[in-house]
Amino acid sequence: MKRAVVALVLLCAMAAARALPAFEDVRAAHALSDHTLLDRHGVPLQTLRVDKRQRSLPWVALDEMSPALLQAVVLSEDRRFWQHSGIDWTAVARSAWGNLVNTRTQGASTLTMQLAGLIDDGLARPAGGRSVGQKLGQLVLADRLERRWSKAQILEAYLNEVPFRGELVGINALSQTLFGKHPGGLDAAEAAIAAALVRGPNASPERVGERACGVLRAMGQGCDGVRTQAALALQRRGGMPLGEQLAPHFARLALRADGPALQRSSIDAGLQRVAVRALQQQLAELRGRNVEDGAVLVLDNRSGEVLAWVGANGRSSAAAQVDGVLARRQPGSTLKPFLYGLAFERRLITPASLLDDAPTEIPTGSGSYLPQNYDRHFKGLVSARTALGASLNLPAVRLGAMLPPDALHARLNGLGLDLQHSGGWYGPSLALGSAEASLLDLSNAFRTLANGGLYRPPALPGRPLPAPRRVADAAASFLVTDILADNNARVRTFGLDSHLRTRGFAAVKTGTSKDMRDNWCIGFTDRYTVGVWIGNASGAAMHDVSGISGAAPIWHTLVHYLHRDRPSLAPLLPAGVRPARAVFADGREASRNEWFIAGTEPHAPVVARSRGRQGISNPVDGATFAIDPDMPPAVQRIRFEGETGQWLLNGRSLGRGAQRQWLPQPGRHVLALRADDGHEIARVRFEVRGLQSPAGRR
Repeated sequence: MKRAVVALVLLCAMAAARALPAFEDVRAAHALSDHTLLDRHGVPLQTLRVDKRQRSLPWVALDEMSPALLQAVVLSEDRRFWQHSGIDWTAVARSAWGNLVNTRTQGASTLTMQLAGLIDDGLARPAGGRSVGQKLGQLVLADRLERRWSKAQILEAYLNEVPFRGELVGINALSQTLFGKHPGGLDAAEAAIAAALVRGPNASPERVGERACGVLRAMGQGCDGVRTQAALALQRRGGMPLGEQLAPHFARLALRADGPALQRSSIDAGLQRVAVRALQQQLAELRGRNVEDGAVLVLDNRSGEVLAWVGANGRSSAAAQVDGVLARRQPGSTLKPFLYGLAFERRLITPASLLDDAPTEIPTGSGSYLPQNYDRHFKGLVSARTALGASLNLPAVRLGAMLPPDALHARLNGLGLDLQHSGGWYGPSLALGSAEASLLDLSNAFRTLANGGLYRPPALPGRPLPAPRRVADAAASFLVTDILADNNARVRTFGLDSHLRTRGFAAVKTGTSKDMRDNWCIGFTDRYTVGVWIGNASGAAMHDVSGISGAAPIWHTLVHYLHRDRPSLAPLLPAGVRPARAVFADGREASRNEWFIAGTEPHAPVVARSRGRQGISNPVDGATFAIDPDMPPAVQRIRFEGETGQWLLNGRSLGRGAQRQWLPQPGRHVLALRADDGHEIARVRFEVRGLQSPAGRR
């Protein structure tokens, strides 16, 4: 007997010696199963589940809980909570007497005693019940809690830490999961069901309903329908917490990179909302055209930070979990600006150079390649400015053939597109976007244009940010940017009043992949780069949807929103760019002021002569031809056409007539046409580029 008393005294002393945590410490240590990522301004952006073992949501203050809930829990668990000092001796006596006479009574454990078992792991209730020592320790800790904590703090901590049903811990998880509302909105019936679950977390729905009915009667309420309500509530399964869920794909990316330690992101919640809404509205407009999915990305030009990341359009998509920002798809004509930039940089052409938009057949290793324009029409000779602005395919393919093998491939990889195959694998179709790229990489490549050819990867969570490196010439990048911002340059394909037109500066390009499986609209202002993809995650083709009708309206909405307070400004003129007058004498295009890389300005104001029968109609002055060493010589001969007369190439006679054929040789050439009396009718200069002629290879 003496030993037992000593043991009890020692146990009480050990319990009393335990450090009593402060209320603030318990609240700060409240474990969360879900991590909430904030936007750049501290606004909740997205909540993700990080602990699969239990569901515990953010701590809820007592004044944010419904009065009905507080009343129901106290009546159900501890009627004398507001009167006792941690131990309800009246309930203890009643419980002891009930045990003696073998009758069922309410337990003697107070809310304070239960809280002691929740905040002290040593006092947690094991499966077989607490030992005598644990019960004594619980009594001592409850007494100390009552002395140092307020009643409100005890009740608040209890409701945030008590296990309810299954994985649900705390009133916030229970309320949002079973009732789809915050604890402050629980009505009397819902509060009674919650109180019943405290008593019997794993009870059957029928038993929970019965107990809830008893709680309601104790509250002076009727219990009609509460049994059905309890059964329905217990059938619900946990989903996303309440509140906006704006950026699930970006939040998952951030969580994988930095874990729950990352609290604040670069995303702007307001912009993200606009992007989500614009995508959903446009997909609704395209209903009936077999379009289900889309993605949107907005980057800060200077920092590379992600300001908006919409990986999918939500529940209306059958592939909502697929991140459309990271998925790789054919970019179509959005690659053309980088092709033209490379050609400008290498001085192959200028924005005023004439390129032929005419049908052509290009032999390849697997057959003939016959590129077509989007509208199936051909424009004839057009300037490079028009060819790029109007997104004509034939000039782009011909321009690609003028470049050394793998030059475009190397440039695209330098821009971060990470092409999966070699340049030879793609062949001539690479100029029209036959490779695959993600919206993230493609948008960042356009951001490189916005930054004058300086490349830097986007600033993503967990990824190092290297110093910028020059990938493209600043002057050539300016020429491409100026063309992409020129509404007149794209009028032949898109008209004057399209979604590509903005009230301030914006350089933009659309693209549509083969069979209309994907369409894009990517462009930049002075501060932001905006990329949009529309299509189907399954790869199914859309019905009559192009970049201008599918993705462009979303792009336009975002640019308008981003510059609602301040119009975008055009870029400053870089070193090495010169203005000059471009005059098209045959009226093919209106005369205009044009930009040239220093040293490529025309020597005369006329860059194209008439293609009538007066003078020389072909080639035009300033024309550039490219030799393909894999094509037979017969299909590469250049036809000289004009008036009947004597033809001279570089001073050497080619014969007389209205036309002559010539096997091209690399170099710069002067072609003259003389009349019978010896006077010169016309003179043009042109250039042939290539390694060597087919004849020279034999």
